[in-house]
Amino acid sequence: MEYRLLGRTGVRVSPLCMGTMTFGDAADEAESARIFNRCREVGINFFDCANGYAGGRSEEILGRLIADCRDDLVITSKFGFPQGNDVNAQGASRRHIQIQIERSLKRLNTDRIDVYFVHRFDPDTPIEDTIRVLDDLVRQGKILYPALSNWAAWQIAMALGVSACAGLARVEVLQPMYSLVKRQAEVEILPLAQAQQIGVISYSPLGGGLLTGKYTTQSKAEQGRIVQNRMYAARYGDALNFEVAEKFAAHAQERGYHPATLAVAWVMAHPAVTAPIIGARSVEQLESSLAALDVDMTPAWRAEISALSYEPPPAHDRSEETRRA
Repeated sequence: MEYRLLGRTGVRVSPLCMGTMTFGDAADEAESARIFNRCREVGINFFDCANGYAGGRSEEILGRLIADCRDDLVITSKFGFPQGNDVNAQGASRRHIQIQIERSLKRLNTDRIDVYFVHRFDPDTPIEDTIRVLDDLVRQGKILYPALSNWAAWQIAMALGVSACAGLARVEVLQPMYSLVKRQAEVEILPLAQAQQIGVISYSPLGGGLLTGKYTTQSKAEQGRIVQNRMYAARYGDALNFEVAEKFAAHAQERGYHPATLAVAWVMAHPAVTAPIIGARSVEQLESSLAALDVDMTPAWRAEISALSYEPPPAHDRSEETRRA
């Protein structure tokens, strides 16, 4: 296992991060333990969680699993999405953050969270307030590194400016969506991360399952998030995505790889990505993602796979500048 630096933190993490959204949901506690132990066997030391996963059960299960190896692991969690029916049980206000950090620490049975994400941008709370609260938590030792998930590049840039001007703890990790069928992060977020030496743990490298070979332009799997979950159906339901998935599956077959393996390896090979977040409901399903660790994804091969997809337009309208030889 070749570990990677997480931005400029000095912390080394595995090139795959295990997402625990299935813990306590699609994977019961026994299966979650099998998944966790398999990850540890191959050297994964990076685990991603959130306060809302499985209604908090994911954090509770992860907390029990890490009890005897906590100091060997890098653990993340998140806050921001609604955590109940109360009108204030969401967002990035000081009030909500203070409540959620204490609950997450208790569920994870730990004295600190290594990387703490604002799960989504809160338009009702000034960025200055959120960044200052995260700085307070760093000073208290309850979190080590502030982080942002699902924020646009301009919002991230504002947060960096606020922390720089006020001398507050800087955002050190980003968590954007990124896969062969969702490449918007390439336009501004990933270049920003590279320029500012920010770690990136991107999510959904399999495109909600679309890039696992189960879906074609002519047929869809009877089960899976894209056909059973309205959010995923809306996110990935465009016909162009199915065309990309079909071409990609054929390419993977020609190369002798499981499509899921190549999909993860393609994300992992982007120079701005520290570690894709992988997920699984069973150890058997996990293996195809773990196999990405053994793929030698050269720049030329990555470009070949990229050509199967649709490159997002540049951040400005001067598209002619992107076509220069």
